Amino acid sequence: MTDATREALQSLGYDLNEILAQEEEPGLGNGGLGRLASCYMDSLASVEVPALGYGIRYEFGIFDQIIRDGWQCEITDKWLRNGNPWEIARPDITYAVKFGGQTEGFTDENGRFRIRWIPETEVKGAAYDTPILGYQVNTCNILRLWKAEAIESFDFAAFNHGDYYRAVQDKMVSENITKVLYPNDEVAAGKELRLKQQFFFSSCSLQDMLRIHALLGDTPATFHEKWAVQLNDTHPAVAVAELMRLLVDEHNLDWKEAWNVTRAAFAYTNHTLLPEALEKWSVDLFGALLPRHLEIIYEINRRFLEEVRAKFPGDEARLARLSLIDESEPRSVRMAHLATVGSHAVNGVAQLHSELLKETVMRDFAELWPKKFCNVTNGVTPRRFVALSNPGLIQLITSRIGEGWLQDLNQLRRLQQFADDAEFQQQWRDVKLANKHRLAALIKNRTDITVLPESLFDIQVKRIHEYKRQHLAALHILTLYLRVRRDPSTNVPARTFIFGGKAAPGYFMAKRIIKFINAIGEIVNNDPAVRDRLKVVYFPDFNVTNAHFIYPAADLSEQISTAGKEASGTGNMKFALNGALTVGTLDGANVEIREEVGADNFFLFGLTATEVAYLRSRGYRPGDYYAQNTTLREVIDFIASGALARGDRELFRPIVENLLTEDPFLLLADYQAYIDAQERVSALWRDPPAWTRKSILNTARMGKFSSDRSIRDYCKRIWKIQPGRE
Repeated sequence: MTDATREALQSLGYDLNEILAQEEEPGLGNGGLGRLASCYMDSLASVEVPALGYGIRYEFGIFDQIIRDGWQCEITDKWLRNGNPWEIARPDITYAVKFGGQTEGFTDENGRFRIRWIPETEVKGAAYDTPILGYQVNTCNILRLWKAEAIESFDFAAFNHGDYYRAVQDKMVSENITKVLYPNDEVAAGKELRLKQQFFFSSCSLQDMLRIHALLGDTPATFHEKWAVQLNDTHPAVAVAELMRLLVDEHNLDWKEAWNVTRAAFAYTNHTLLPEALEKWSVDLFGALLPRHLEIIYEINRRFLEEVRAKFPGDEARLARLSLIDESEPRSVRMAHLATVGSHAVNGVAQLHSELLKETVMRDFAELWPKKFCNVTNGVTPRRFVALSNPGLIQLITSRIGEGWLQDLNQLRRLQQFADDAEFQQQWRDVKLANKHRLAALIKNRTDITVLPESLFDIQVKRIHEYKRQHLAALHILTLYLRVRRDPSTNVPARTFIFGGKAAPGYFMAKRIIKFINAIGEIVNNDPAVRDRLKVVYFPDFNVTNAHFIYPAADLSEQISTAGKEASGTGNMKFALNGALTVGTLDGANVEIREEVGADNFFLFGLTATEVAYLRSRGYRPGDYYAQNTTLREVIDFIASGALARGDRELFRPIVENLLTEDPFLLLADYQAYIDAQERVSALWRDPPAWTRKSILNTARMGKFSSDRSIRDYCKRIWKIQPGRE
């Protein structure tokens, strides 16, 4: 109905695009994890699996990013300031959530010893529902988000005594829990709030499931027979202890029965190999906030370690590694361990990631329970990331292979027959160029930088992090810039380098990298020697709305993380699905994308995960690469000279020193291979038919990476259910 709507609005003097742009993006996630969950909700409905998605209704989402003098500045994301027309408030669905206090033992009327939790404070979780419609099917699922409210929002006694602040204090303190997405947890108060958020939404969600289960006439003892509860990373891992508390303390199941129900209900998706991203909470903080849950975790751990001792007698080191409690100071609760012990299945999100998971951070668990581990490669929804974001491409594809491919992405394979068709290639290029003109206009509007749509659009948009190596791409820009400055006649095809992404507010190096890229842009974009040959754009406030313009316009997708660091990635899938060619390492889902699209249609470079581990074990010395590579040395020296900072040698000293002394993500080791891969990119770009052929084949062979396939994998391998539509 889009065309009819556009026409109707036009007759009234309105532009549909301007109307659509008024809608605020829901501030519910901070990157790929939340976006993946949205794709999965779309697919769950589209393949007709009845599902509820649970999360937090943040009043203020992830910050809006503005770039000021090249630096990231964070401003409040007030996405709810005008309300949310798509949500349905459910004041009839609320649950009490407790914090703090202490526990006490008592004997119930049946003579059983039990524990009661006497909390210090309670808040109320109120439900807000968003319908999630399946594509061309009769299924509507629910995204249920929780808002924290005070049990009593106004204290009349305090008000009558003139204590106006205390009269509303409970309301303010309670609502803080769902005020803002992911507080800065560098400080103790931020850590406490984040743990509160995680417990709050986990508790509300489990209470809701048990209520629905009872409404269907079932008992808590059969919960696992009707519900599959997927833990999306460690953020809801505390749910393992909370379900045990609800079953044992509230519903009177004995421990063994409750544990069998819990383990059968939960499954855990791991999304990271980075040790620092595997959440841990100090025992002191956890015990102060959730005293009953700490007791439950100690008991889970005691029984679990007995099981480990029976299988590996005398192996105290293994016990220490597997324990749910890290005994080093300060003692902490290992949430990934809790999720693994409390689940019947653990999956990684790409084939390589799942293998590395079993070999590295989860090795001891994989040796204990090898059958518990499996893989479900991530996917993206073609409805949003082609149909909505790339209308020109959907029309072209549908004109050749019909409409069914949006429900069965494997049908894209039929495009292969047109890969060498000159007329189809020209139409393909026309669609891409129109998308690039659209993005160029947006770039001009947002940054006042004029870019050439006919140039090669080389794009890297994702969270800013050292392991994703945006600064490796920046070294390539400087390599080309210095080459052209040295020899203006050198044959460098026109390129527009586009970066986008947010850095965590407390992440010093990531924010410095944003400034670094913008400083390069300031030099390159204003140098007459390279004008119209090289352009650098930092696109501010990368989000899904902006992604609709960026993914369809990309010629080259940068997926250059250090091998073994990226769990999967889904941006790599969105780019390739829209016809971009990938330059990348054998990391995350890159491995499987390359297998599907063909090695000839992927620009591979860099060390493998095995080679990375071997190099580290030998003692990596980045200074050797600097000393032996004259081009690299020229680039590093140029940065160190202060040329990018108007003579200030200190501004980028942290980046230079990090690369030369530590280089934790092996930029210098991969530098020359990356430059060589980019030379192959330039050579192919000079041959438009050859480039277009590979672009078509990339799209045609991306069927595996539909989130519909991912959900079917979860149904088959983990949930053991049959989707409604096969």
